[in-house]
Amino acid sequence: MNRVELAATLIEIPPLRHTPAGLPVLQLQMAHESQVLEAGLPRQISMEFKAVALGDVALTLAKAPAGSQVRIIGFLAPQRQGSDRLVLHIQQLVQAH
Repeated sequence: MNRVELAATLIEIPPLRHTPAGLPVLQLQMAHESQVLEAGLPRQISMEFKAVALGDVALTLAKAPAGSQVRIIGFLAPQRQGSDRLVLHIQQLVQAH
């Protein structure tokens, strides 16, 4: 199973684009901070990552200001075929603050 759910901050929101088929697409820079338990010990997580949203999710996120907190559900995929870099593909916006 390839499913990611997390709370994140929108860092960079470039202008909305469209695929050749006319589907809205938005490439984002996001950040996440949390504390998790690993092997019974607390671990601080702080990271920035790239994400992409398509369709209605892209339209909604394009209206959000940088700095907005969101909760998202999606999956990880290579940035392009054969790449080692991963991108979070946002399928669902659970909530925005």
